[in-house]
Amino acid sequence: MVSSYVLIQVDMGKASDVARAIRAIDGVVSAEIATGPYDIIAKASADTMDDLGRMVVGQIEMVPGITRTLTCPVVNL
Repeated sequence: MVSSYVLIQVDMGKASDVARAIRAIDGVVSAEIATGPYDIIAKASADTMDDLGRMVVGQIEMVPGITRTLTCPVVNL
């Protein structure tokens, strides 16, 4: 199992709608609205890094209102 934090910027006034849509995606553990340079911080998990990438690119980034994402994979040291 691999996990990642996805930092998300959205169009002004869209944070609640985008967070709600992201929470409905299978594999998304949480999606919280934040302040600062990113509007939403989501945590996602998948079986493999490839599956995680497909989720981010194919599902999360397709949510209307998202303008930019930054994916930060979790490492276990």
